[in-house]
Amino acid sequence: MTLEALIFDVDGTLSETEEVHRSAFNDTFAARGLGWYWSKDTYRRLLLTTGGKERMRAYRDETGSGPDDAEIGGLHSAKTRRYGEIIAGGGAGLRPGVAALIARARKAGLLLAVATTTSRQNVDALTRAAWGRPADAVFDVIAAGDEVAEKKPAPDIYLLALERLGVPAGRAIAFEDSRAGVLSARRAGLRVVATPSVYTAGDDLAGATRQLPDLGVLC
Repeated sequence: MTLEALIFDVDGTLSETEEVHRSAFNDTFAARGLGWYWSKDTYRRLLLTTGGKERMRAYRDETGSGPDDAEIGGLHSAKTRRYGEIIAGGGAGLRPGVAALIARARKAGLLLAVATTTSRQNVDALTRAAWGRPADAVFDVIAAGDEVAEKKPAPDIYLLALERLGVPAGRAIAFEDSRAGVLSARRAGLRVVATPSVYTAGDDLAGATRQLPDLGVLC
């Protein structure tokens, strides 16, 4: 079937942003006097839970103390603002090959989409820093954050992106870096190119159609 669209995960796929997220979480925890600190090892483990609010709830339940769900919502909003500040200050660039692949796809007339568990604000922050434009000026479709009932590894976010694109799964390719992301895309019927990131280097990505060190290999 003819290829019509490329669908990208964001964190770890477009950019090595997870360390920025970790810093933003820790800065927010410190500013609120929460007494939480996520080391790299802790954060690597928490990444098995998709979604920032979900990670905070998982950590609270694991440690037996911490903010209630309403307070976690406020913490997450503050963390999103802090993330945007770090990204705007040059906290993370695009991974190798990303800009070139997106430029080539646009020139070839392919549709471009994002399917991510992060918030729309975070997607905008990254595209403004990397391309100098908001997300909807770079991508035709953005499926982000809490727009679906179930986050990755459920297929919901990819099914939403495909619906908005108006493209069948067989005519699109997903780009991911994690096991949860690969499972999500595959369950939506997509072929997947996987490029492991710093935090997902040990993930089992066997479900991917192709595994590459980065997208520079394609450019």
